[in-house]
Amino acid sequence: MSVPAPASAEAPPGQPRKAALAAWIGSALEYYDFFIYGSAAALIFPKVFFDAADPATATLLSLATFGVAYAARPVGALFLGHFGDRLGRKKIMVFTLLLMGLSTFLIGCLPSRAQVGSLAPVLLVLCRILQGISAAGEQASASSMSLEHAPPGRRGFFTSFTLSGTQGGQLIATLVFIPIAQLPEDQLLSWGWRVPFWLSVAVAVVGYGIRRRLEETPAFARQAATGGVARLPLAVLLREHWADVLRVIAGALVASVSTIFTVWALAYATSDAVGMSRTSMLWVGALANVVALAAIPLWATLSDRIGRRPVYLIGTVGSAAAMVGYLWAISTGSYPLTLVLGIVAFGIVYSAANGVWPAFYGEMIATRVRLAGMAIGTQIGFAVAGFAVTFAAEIAGPGGADWSAVALFTALLCVPPTLAALSARETHKVPSDLLGERAAGEEPHPETVSA
Repeated sequence: MSVPAPASAEAPPGQPRKAALAAWIGSALEYYDFFIYGSAAALIFPKVFFDAADPATATLLSLATFGVAYAARPVGALFLGHFGDRLGRKKIMVFTLLLMGLSTFLIGCLPSRAQVGSLAPVLLVLCRILQGISAAGEQASASSMSLEHAPPGRRGFFTSFTLSGTQGGQLIATLVFIPIAQLPEDQLLSWGWRVPFWLSVAVAVVGYGIRRRLEETPAFARQAATGGVARLPLAVLLREHWADVLRVIAGALVASVSTIFTVWALAYATSDAVGMSRTSMLWVGALANVVALAAIPLWATLSDRIGRRPVYLIGTVGSAAAMVGYLWAISTGSYPLTLVLGIVAFGIVYSAANGVWPAFYGEMIATRVRLAGMAIGTQIGFAVAGFAVTFAAEIAGPGGADWSAVALFTALLCVPPTLAALSARETHKVPSDLLGERAAGEEPHPETVSA
């Protein structure tokens, strides 16, 4: 098996910035694809792919297809994590981008239920599964790439570009849907909703051009040339890092805040129970993401100074309270209140956890199994977060108006991430070469393959 050539102890000049830029742009483009599905699942797909005669059931089924991708992500993580730790971070970053672009474009080409009956939602689910597999390796590979290229003392800042890019993609997706949502109903349901999905062709081309020029990380190249890559990364991971993988799984549940904010709250606010307009609520998400773009690197920079744990805990504990306030604001029907609390909850408070986790999780695990550990740990947690939307729809009752139950549910999902952070080691001052050493040791194991 071919492995990268040995690398020097430090990344080439300018490479950390290139890695951060590639992580930002690639994640933004990739998650543009992923999040336009969320907007469509809440606003359009119930009428296009499901029985519009039963709106409540159609919405529930549509939101369930949103969660299907999260169920596919742990499977994708096993596959992509394995090869990412054997072949390198760059190859996985390119593969995930191309797969996401293709699957998203195909969604825009799907026939409706009126055209092919029950085959339409089946095809939708298949494409959504491909999106989930792609997303499974995206953040883990991009975070590993930026972490391993980052200079000492700035790992939090540089890795935060992955999540800043994710928020950027969500912002772009929201902005694209704002004019689409204003189309006349017949045009929206016939061709209008397809346009954002077709744009994924440009997404794939631009992202590929950026990522193919990126160099492999010095840390991975050194590992491959000296200690060897793991023959079975999963076996090494579960033997030496099982406790940290469990922490990552628990920590990843904080993503439930994002999915409930992005999908369930949007569906609730625009339902008959509240009656806010689609466009006004899309602007809440857009403005919250604008604030998040600034907040994420600031929180990450703070974590480089005072540590990952305190900043992460601000995000988990704060989100539990902030989401209660946001859902309450929606229930009042007051748009100004909803806008302000939405920006506070998602743009500021949630960004504390969201901006820090790429460094926090990645620093728990040694280089030779880092991508697998981050991919598997996060994607299992994200799978729960994805279906949190479906659970929220059930908890909200037949009329979908019990916001307080959903708020409590969201707050409870913030408890495991809080406990995981409290039990984790503080790693912001640990040298890059020693990350994960306490768990992994320094001696090569039979599962390694030498260069």
